[in-house]
Amino acid sequence: MAIKGLLSGNPSRNAKLYIGIGLISLVKAVAVRNDRNRFRRELTDAAMFIGVGLALRQYSTLKAEKRREIESQVPDWAIDLATSEQAQRGVRSLAKQRLGRQPEPEPSLKDRAQRMLSSR
Repeated sequence: MAIKGLLSGNPSRNAKLYIGIGLISLVKAVAVRNDRNRFRRELTDAAMFIGVGLALRQYSTLKAEKRREIESQVPDWAIDLATSEQAQRGVRSLAKQRLGRQPEPEPSLKDRAQRMLSSR
């Protein structure tokens, strides 16, 4: 999984998932402890998954702290102003002006197939 995808979304949920997978690998390592090579592989997998999970958990708490810190510095009137319907409309109209046009819809499978056949 790419680092960007790992850190985006909900890192707290991803941390729990990775720690869970690591614990399962740890249980598998104990189950195959008689097979030396497989035991080492499972133990290595468990260590990596648990390590990534703990790092994601730490990143999640750091991200939440920074969010709270930034939100505490912004005055309430600014938050109310930014979340108002009028402000949202203004941002949309500004984005349309900057982009100059509406985004084109994604071509359908039929359109892509026709374009590929016509290019040959």
